[in-house]
Amino acid sequence: MNKMTFPNACQVMRWHFHPLGFEASMDAPRSMIVRLFDRESGETVLAIAGIPCSAVMAASDVERIIEAVEDEMAAFIPSLALRTAV
Repeated sequence: MNKMTFPNACQVMRWHFHPLGFEASMDAPRSMIVRLFDRESGETVLAIAGIPCSAVMAASDVERIIEAVEDEMAAFIPSLALRTAV
């Protein structure tokens, strides 16, 4: 099984979400906060707290985190479309 440290997992997620900016930090021993942001303006696009993680994660755990963030983005995007339509 492929294992990676928290900083390496964050790098994988940065590459995945590029061109958006990606920041993550552990807010407790078993959870993290993720922030996606516009690289040009620095404006936060999405922030999620309490995502389960650990200091060393399997590749499948990183995939699960990416899917959770993408699901939150998908739920958030329709409200952005409504705001710009008004």
